[in-house]
Amino acid sequence: MGGPIFHSFDAAPDKVAPFSHAVECDGWVQLTGQMPTDPEDDTKPLPEGVEAQTRRVMDNLIIVLAELGLDLSHVLSCRVYLTEFYRDYETMNETYKSYFPADRLPARTCVGVTGLAKEALVEIDMVARRPD
Repeated sequence: MGGPIFHSFDAAPDKVAPFSHAVECDGWVQLTGQMPTDPEDDTKPLPEGVEAQTRRVMDNLIIVLAELGLDLSHVLSCRVYLTEFYRDYETMNETYKSYFPADRLPARTCVGVTGLAKEALVEIDMVARRPD
């Protein structure tokens, strides 16, 4: 059993707080929640609306996974945070599920929150597992 490995990647979006992009231990990988920031210029305005923000968040998570040599097929669970839960839940779901095969949806929790960094509408984190 090895100790944790703390990953930070130049290719990933700039961090909005003090964290690692991912922490790995014994094949388990915890990905920090990503914001809908542009990975090449986090000073750009966030995309308009929850559909565009969900796409940017998922694409940012894919960048982190790729830096780890993983992809969405390795994701076991996700947590989704929405600032406008009732307004944005269905639209976020439609966008989110387009990233996964219908028969391989990760376990998931979705919660409404009062606010997110950068005044984002959505944030998503993930747990992945390396293949044996």
